[in-house]
Amino acid sequence: MSAATTRGRTPDRLCVEAVGLARSAAEEAAAPGTVGEHVEAVGEGDRVVTHFFECREPGYRGWRWAVTVTRASRAKVVTLDESVLLPGPDALLAPEWVPWSERLRPGDLGPGDLLPTDADDLRLEPGYTGEDVPPPNSAVSHEMADLVEAEDAEVTSGPPANLPAAPSRGSIAAVAEELGMARPRVLSRYGLLTSAERWEEQYGPRTAMAQAAPASCVTCAFLVPIAGSLRQAFGVCANEYSPADGHMVSLGFGCGGHSEAAVMPHPPQPAPPVIDETQVDPLPLHPSDDSGSVEPPVPPEDLGHS
Repeated sequence: MSAATTRGRTPDRLCVEAVGLARSAAEEAAAPGTVGEHVEAVGEGDRVVTHFFECREPGYRGWRWAVTVTRASRAKVVTLDESVLLPGPDALLAPEWVPWSERLRPGDLGPGDLLPTDADDLRLEPGYTGEDVPPPNSAVSHEMADLVEAEDAEVTSGPPANLPAAPSRGSIAAVAEELGMARPRVLSRYGLLTSAERWEEQYGPRTAMAQAAPASCVTCAFLVPIAGSLRQAFGVCANEYSPADGHMVSLGFGCGGHSEAAVMPHPPQPAPPVIDETQVDPLPLHPSDDSGSVEPPVPPEDLGHS
């Protein structure tokens, strides 16, 4: 049974009665047999009404076909405005969209996948800061580089003498590249702290494995030191039998594969038996009297002369 409701005003009577026109428009837009019963008619404004019909399309439980009809002022003919499929109050909806950067979880990156990093990622910072022009008295200044090239030109007549400008080896970027520091960005302090907290939670001293270990990783020979400031608290495990093999572990972590816990425990000795059946107890043929006197047996001939 359909009902007519309004949003602040009485809906137009002719538009409310145009259920057939609205159903025809919904059936034209929907698949055959998927338009159900008329649910309600809602007044949208002056001579504008939206009719709602049940949607029987599989996978669209709770959705409704919404067909809006209207008529011109002083006109008696109702015309079609639009038809669309809308979710109802109890419709089955997809979960709220979440950006990929928030959906990503550790381990989601597979072969061939690309993970772009934002330019303002808090975990990163520039590899070197400042302008690429050192002071005039610096050993890597352009003036010093020109002098070096001039000396090379006086000695050799090869390519250095024909260069139009000094090579870039006197720049900060060139020196950074020569020292292995030519990365455009490096880990920031925030990036280091978040990584340390993550590793501490996975392989730290508060884990159940570390609590039951005989000693910590700081004294283990399988701990591979790392470079940088993190070496004060972390290293890499190189024990193939350890659950942390190949992982960054805290120096306070530990496991049963500690290098100094190699002494195998002795097998437990069984308790002594209550009855030892492996030995023979000597038993005398003639037990002696406690007083020391033994009564000799009576001869047979004396038995009748008592």
